[in-house]
Amino acid sequence: MPCVADWLNNPFSIVQGIFAQNVPNSDWEKKVTEYFKEKLKENNATNWVPSLNDVPVHYLKPNSLVKFRCMVQDMFDPEFYMGVYETVDPNTNTRVLHFGKYRDVAECGPQQEIDLNSSQTVTSERQTFYCVPVPGESAWVKEISFLTELVLSEWVVVLNLQFYGYISASQARVSPSTSYTPSRHKRSYEEDEDMDLHPSKQKEQHLGNSSGGDIHGCVEPKRLETEASAGHHLISPNCSPPLDLNFPLPGEKGPACLVKVYESWDSFKVNDVLEVYGILSVDPVLSIVNSDERDSSTLDPVESMDTAEEQRVHSPPASLVPRIHVILAQKLQHINPLLPACLNEEESKTFVSNFMSELSPVRAELLGFLTHALLGDSLAAEYLILHLISTVYARRDVLPLGKFTVNLSGCPRNSIFTEHIYRIIQQLVPASYRLQMTIENMNHSRFIPHKDYAANRLVSGVLQLASNTSLVVDETQLEQGQLDTTGVHNVTALGNLITWQKVDYDFNYHQMEFPCNINVLITSEGRSLLPSDCQVHLQPQIIPPNMEEYMNSLLKAVLPSVLNKFRIYLSLLRLLDYSISDEVTKAVEEDFVEMRKNDPESITADDLHRTLLVARFLSLSVGQTTLSRERWLRAKQLEALRKARLQQQKCVNGNEL
Repeated sequence: MPCVADWLNNPFSIVQGIFAQNVPNSDWEKKVTEYFKEKLKENNATNWVPSLNDVPVHYLKPNSLVKFRCMVQDMFDPEFYMGVYETVDPNTNTRVLHFGKYRDVAECGPQQEIDLNSSQTVTSERQTFYCVPVPGESAWVKEISFLTELVLSEWVVVLNLQFYGYISASQARVSPSTSYTPSRHKRSYEEDEDMDLHPSKQKEQHLGNSSGGDIHGCVEPKRLETEASAGHHLISPNCSPPLDLNFPLPGEKGPACLVKVYESWDSFKVNDVLEVYGILSVDPVLSIVNSDERDSSTLDPVESMDTAEEQRVHSPPASLVPRIHVILAQKLQHINPLLPACLNEEESKTFVSNFMSELSPVRAELLGFLTHALLGDSLAAEYLILHLISTVYARRDVLPLGKFTVNLSGCPRNSIFTEHIYRIIQQLVPASYRLQMTIENMNHSRFIPHKDYAANRLVSGVLQLASNTSLVVDETQLEQGQLDTTGVHNVTALGNLITWQKVDYDFNYHQMEFPCNINVLITSEGRSLLPSDCQVHLQPQIIPPNMEEYMNSLLKAVLPSVLNKFRIYLSLLRLLDYSISDEVTKAVEEDFVEMRKNDPESITADDLHRTLLVARFLSLSVGQTTLSRERWLRAKQLEALRKARLQQQKCVNGNEL
């Protein structure tokens, strides 16, 4: 096994070296970032960095380098910390400079005190993001990401053994100034949670019979919280309710993290999907410090700046919500692990070129697969492909361009059909969610994120989703009933998301628009109650006697390698640029004028817009990044077939579907 370098296992030693060489110049921070950036470029070194998405936090060594693929759920207020501070030895009067960056608590060696009045102290600012795993992330994304980094498993175990003392002391030793050495035997993760939820137990176990002292007194190792608190905190109740990790979707799993960002945090915003590389902090002392602050009986309520609830939410137990001090962070174009992270690099261009050369057979296989899934309806399968590769590519004023919400009507009522259609979509796209549109869900679910001013946090809702998430709205379960005020607001929010690709977050005294890019597929028996860009009425050609068995056999019949090609196909085509030449634009305009002459009643501007959308995604689906005459004619043909089917259904039923 390759040796794990210090930069990965003990990044603080690298930071300390750069800091010592460059102090008092401020260039040391930039050099730290450049150092790790170069290291991560070497020999696919990113695969060696353990991911919190794959490895439970209690298996990772504190203060080691980790990565996390996440969505920014909330942004807390900026905080101040001691970027540089000075310690003094009272006996010898020796002074030493330390860095506070990438730390939650400051440290000093034995017989040293932190000089809070030193002229060398540098107060800096950082931003804290509350980050959660990407909502609705598909199981296959997690599995492939984990398999890509399977090499980690061997050395993660070694690090765990080192940390808990099962390997020689020389291997396990960590410098007191850069890490915390627990004065306990190994205990289970459940016990860790119990200790963090009941800090008094941990305090007794950690401090033992140590005598108290002021903040300059030495306990081994000595620490001082580096965040400059603006005030004291109110006393919290003895029994706190369980911590809400604030995941947008019900049933989500995975760690939530407090991500501390030091540079360029203005370039990130709520709902961005990030991959961050940073130093893991799960220090139990954080729980003790926070507990001391909350339980102190000497607090003056007049001086308090944070409520007890805000303190509880913003400083949760580190074992439940670990901290990551970011060294490098990047926005992700996508979360498909089968694609290169950035398609602009030279190696990525080769990958794209090679895949595009075999696009035609992949599309044909995907069309066949979806045709079987839609019970032999090839027209519905064509439109489903176009829907799955659609994306908002631009906005003109308030109008989102590129959205393509499809209403698949004619679905069997109270059937498992829609559930299985969602299962198939789940196997194809990186992130998705099935929203069952029942009266119960409409009236009782929290769709719209809202601001909780008591806790000073954004409380998540079902519609707080990352870009390019596939949202399947199952309307076949809707029955007669009464929508209450919450239900009306939820249905309105769904309609606004579909029409304007935005969600109005509730800030009590006002609403704030958050633009989004969500692919919405509505399955319904008749025409949907919700708006859509395109209605396709399902015409099954086969009726399987056992729908469950039919759908399961369909998924089992697809080879994993073929399924992966489908996944690459759908993700890649969303990222391609597209254009229409002036010549083709003129031809389309002339064609539309002729269509209006022949049928002025039924051909509208909306029809032109929809046909252009179909032509756009049809071109991209065959790997063409510009519109050709052939694709325009094919788009018109598909639209004619779709409309004829709707007209036929209307004549059969005597009402509009």
